[in-house]
Amino acid sequence: MSPVQMTCQQMVELVTEYLEGRLPAAERERFEAHLALCDGCQAYVDQMRALVAELGDTPDIALSPALEDDLLTAFRDWRAGRS
Repeated sequence: MSPVQMTCQQMVELVTEYLEGRLPAAERERFEAHLALCDGCQAYVDQMRALVAELGDTPDIALSPALEDDLLTAFRDWRAGRS
């Protein structure tokens, strides 16, 4: 794979930064090049945009520090492939 190409998995891992406008220019270009060629990822980004728009109207929920730690640990384990 050339350094310019991006995989679907890489795109999914970067979607939040993309939608928040936090990707560096070169990474954003790779992201958008992938979207131009991948209908599945384009649909995924469209769904994420709709979700963000919908959730933008929900109130923030305060989590206890213990619950927040548990959720962050579970997410890190999930990203690392540990169950």
